Amino acid sequence: MLAEDTSRMLRAIVAQVAQRNVVYETWGFAERMNRGLGISALFAGESGTGKTMAAEVMANELRLSLYRIDLSQVVSKYIGETEKNLQRVFDLMEGGGSILFFDEADALFGKRSEVRDSHDRYANIEVNYLLQRMESYTGVAILATNMKNALDAAFVRRLRFIVPFNFPSPVERRVMWKQAFPEMVPIDALDIDRLAKLNLTGASIQNVALNAAFLAAQARFFCHDVFVACGGPN
Repeated sequence: MLAEDTSRMLRAIVAQVAQRNVVYETWGFAERMNRGLGISALFAGESGTGKTMAAEVMANELRLSLYRIDLSQVVSKYIGETEKNLQRVFDLMEGGGSILFFDEADALFGKRSEVRDSHDRYANIEVNYLLQRMESYTGVAILATNMKNALDAAFVRRLRFIVPFNFPSPVERRVMWKQAFPEMVPIDALDIDRLAKLNLTGASIQNVALNAAFLAAQARFFCHDVFVACGGPN
């Protein structure tokens, strides 16, 4: 479960992706714009608040593949290699058939710094390249970060959507706990209201629910074996 403001913004992104051909081509907006035809969004929030899941749901809704960028395969210590790697990714995805998803985007789109040496200069060149390439990209790009303040301000201004993923409130956690268990799981004895008071993210709630289910299943299996060994019915 996401906050209403977050859900509304996600629905707006889906709507823009679905209707971009009408707006840009049929209604002629593309003729007045020489760049910025792509749709870019920043998902900002703590780890476990649903950023990746939201991107997956959007891709499924739009029937697009989600291409998650592995930063370990993109970022290089060698000068110019990171830009080349990113260019290959952008060129491959150009055309709108996929959603580009950059996790931990602050590692790529960090603030430009004062130039003290050659390393700083090339780092700034890298950020400048990313700013230009993101602006000219015509597809759908989603960036996720739990360190929004670490992103370059000029880059953030170029993003069409900035979607907050806030830590869930007790009311939202209560819904998450109820949704974490399939209908077949016997949860009548659980105190959902008490569980909702725990300061956990949605991802943590799902992990706790799954681990609890395995423990409960093992406990039932163990109790059954002990009962049979003591002469109970099979």
